[in-house]
Amino acid sequence: MVLDVPNLFIPKAECFGLVGNNGAGKTTLFRIILDLVRATSGKVTIDEEDVSQSEDWKWKVGAYLDEHMLLSYLTPDEYFEALRKMYRMSDADLSLHLERFHELFNDEILGKKKYIRDLSKGNLKKVGIAAALMGNPEVVLLDEPFENLDPSSQNRLKKLILNEIEKSQITFLISSHDLNHVTEICERIVLLEKGVVIKDIKEKELMVNELNEYFGT
Repeated sequence: MVLDVPNLFIPKAECFGLVGNNGAGKTTLFRIILDLVRATSGKVTIDEEDVSQSEDWKWKVGAYLDEHMLLSYLTPDEYFEALRKMYRMSDADLSLHLERFHELFNDEILGKKKYIRDLSKGNLKKVGIAAALMGNPEVVLLDEPFENLDPSSQNRLKKLILNEIEKSQITFLISSHDLNHVTEICERIVLLEKGVVIKDIKEKELMVNELNEYFGT
């Protein structure tokens, strides 16, 4: 995928939506931001720090792109415990963190002695999102977070994201095919087509009409 994005600035505490058809370059852009793929030219900076030149920024950023980011041979409880130690959180801190996901988990994640690799795709996503928000990140990237979630879980996730933005001032970058969800929670939406930004919509009242017109819905 060739990306041609001359300039894209995302301010702090913004809920930024990235939309486009399959192959538009959404996941590639996220991978470049996370330094999982190196750009052939240009650079990505977080707080003016070039992500390809240092790793200090990684403590500020949480992400869930797909299940390959998880340790599939652990149970969710073991995985969160491993992350707790990595982030130097106390047991109480971890309990408070997981309590935020009580509704989203819906009593299907914790204490089940089930390996992550054996979870449904929806529950994998819930574990990944909870993990991405550990360690008090300033920026969180979520690739297709609503995919594979049932309608109740989708609504719980929207509520959780909005609460985090209001309470913690986290900057969210969310890619999604689901126009209804992104237009509901994002205050800005960028539309990618074949690696090029063709729309950067910051007016809430214009989002639905412009995106529906583009996607022919």
